[in-house]
Amino acid sequence: MKRWLPLASILVLLFLTVVAGAWQHYQRFLQLPLEIEQSGLELTVERGASIRSVVLELERRGITRMDWRWRVLNRLQPLTIKAGEYALKPFMTPPDLMDMLASGKVINYRFTIIEGWTAAQLIIALGKDPVLQHTVAPTSGLTGLAGFQDSNPEGWFLPETYVFERGDSDLQILKRAHGAMQEALAQAWSGRAMGLPYETSYELLIMASIVEKETSRKSERAAIAGVFVRRLLKKWRLETDPTVIYGMGESYRGNIRRRDLNHDTAYNTYTRHGLPPTPIALPGLASLVAAAHPAAGEAMFFVADGQGGHTFSSTLEAHGKAVKQLLERNARKQDSRE
Repeated sequence: MKRWLPLASILVLLFLTVVAGAWQHYQRFLQLPLEIEQSGLELTVERGASIRSVVLELERRGITRMDWRWRVLNRLQPLTIKAGEYALKPFMTPPDLMDMLASGKVINYRFTIIEGWTAAQLIIALGKDPVLQHTVAPTSGLTGLAGFQDSNPEGWFLPETYVFERGDSDLQILKRAHGAMQEALAQAWSGRAMGLPYETSYELLIMASIVEKETSRKSERAAIAGVFVRRLLKKWRLETDPTVIYGMGESYRGNIRRRDLNHDTAYNTYTRHGLPPTPIALPGLASLVAAAHPAAGEAMFFVADGQGGHTFSSTLEAHGKAVKQLLERNARKQDSRE
């Protein structure tokens, strides 16, 4: 029996040596960066993926090798992997990868709804996004989408930048933008000034859409809203070109002729009193605020000043002079080009 003791000791020592060597090897594995290029790497993880399937995909791409070290790491650091698209960066270690997969810090993309777009333009832009899943056909219209049944969805999507992940759909963006507009409109309506000629918050939305199409200058929006509010209060026609253009639909070719102004449609505010039946565009927050808090004053007219802004007038005579100045300025610009 005694002669077996030295052999057992040797075996134990050998075992401990192997274990110690393996442990040191494992520790180096934890500290050694994965073989990721300086440009980084995008990794898509499907739902239900395991650490084994993820590492095998990385092995296929030459980033690491699936062996006992990954199995040990997964035993010591168990995790629930969250699906999504991840951005792997240079010098990431195996524990860094595990932490990222557990955190769900996936790649974020952005889609911006531009102020003044129509709902139709929004659908077209969504259809061109290379990351979003496309579930809304541009030719099908928006009836029934994003909470709508038979109503017209024009104006009901708030222009903002929306963050999304790969796998999200265009319909999800629409629903988020619709919810954001509902909230913004409710706030504008509850905080509106007194004495406005709106019976409902929807009419405020319509006015905001007109203001949005009339100017790109936020500093002018309240003044323009003020002009239109005073016209409504005086029972004047609004006589705003953007409503006419909207009513022309696809027949609009970049300019309005006199016969277009005289051709009656539901949106022609030259031939009809009051607001058009629906918004004509997607108004931003600044236009909602302007419609809810129009600027006080006596101006009843405005015309472009040829420099990106507008000239406001309280009388028809003054307005006529402003129009004449605009025409003269445009004529000089045309002469200088020739």
